[in-house]
Amino acid sequence: MIDRNEIERPVSEVFKHFKDEFGLTLHSEIRTVQSAVEAIRRSNGKHIRPLLLLLTAEACGRANTDSVQTAIYLELLHTASLIHDDVVDETKQRRGLPSLNALYNNRIAVLVGDFVFADVMTRVMRMGHEQVYHIMAMLCHDMVEGEIKQLENANESILTEKDYFLAVEKKTATLLASCTEIGAITAHAPEEMQRKCKEFGKLLGYCFQIKDDIFDYFEDARTGKPSGNDLREGKVTLPLLYALETASATEKAPYLDMLQEKKITSANISALLRFAKDKGGIEYAETRMLKYKAMAVEIIRSLPASAARDSLLLLADYLVERDK
Repeated sequence: MIDRNEIERPVSEVFKHFKDEFGLTLHSEIRTVQSAVEAIRRSNGKHIRPLLLLLTAEACGRANTDSVQTAIYLELLHTASLIHDDVVDETKQRRGLPSLNALYNNRIAVLVGDFVFADVMTRVMRMGHEQVYHIMAMLCHDMVEGEIKQLENANESILTEKDYFLAVEKKTATLLASCTEIGAITAHAPEEMQRKCKEFGKLLGYCFQIKDDIFDYFEDARTGKPSGNDLREGKVTLPLLYALETASATEKAPYLDMLQEKKITSANISALLRFAKDKGGIEYAETRMLKYKAMAVEIIRSLPASAARDSLLLLADYLVERDK
């Protein structure tokens, strides 16, 4: 497994600054909000997105104070979106800890998510950087559309890859693209380099989501969720989509019936997962993921040679080789 310390090394100082500041950014005089904020701090993840932003900034020139601040704000926006996702999906755990809606209730969780969104956008506006503010405002817009598209997909009898990738782009790829684009902007990179960075972030976002979706086809406690959890939530992802697309009408008939009639029992979930695997769905998803990674790597290699660029290449490897 790739060593995270090796990836972080070119930005170790600013990444430490990010982690020190991240836990101190949110504050409220309202007791319940402050309590929820402290719960958010305890459930911190791996901070892949801010690391991506800081490495991109460093590879484009130099990660600086603006890079650290925007990394904090983007990670908080991501956190707010997860709070809302947990309410929508009725998820009771996040990273092995109780979710906010489990600790409190849906009403408090939604309002705390709104508080985080509003607080972040206020802070970004105070930065006085119109381009960054516009990117983050559009990110909020796209993430909401992505969540709604995912719910819409769950109600469709037959889903297409186009529908799947539209939801992935809005929910995941746009966030990583915002990280890389803003990283380049804060480093004062030329517009063409900003455009390239946005594109490789988007491609890494596709890789990240496909990898997450593949995890759901295997029973592995390290992933933090049970096998088949996506199907329980009505989400048909790339491996199963491929199986349904390539199987004969006779082969896929019983599985389409399970999905169309919402027969999501434990036995049917196991059957759907097995069907996707038997029809080569996992291999197909991995092939698509590696294709997007290769495209991202090609763009990253076009950046000036540096330790940070090498770490971006390692991070691309890490995203597709991770085990959780």
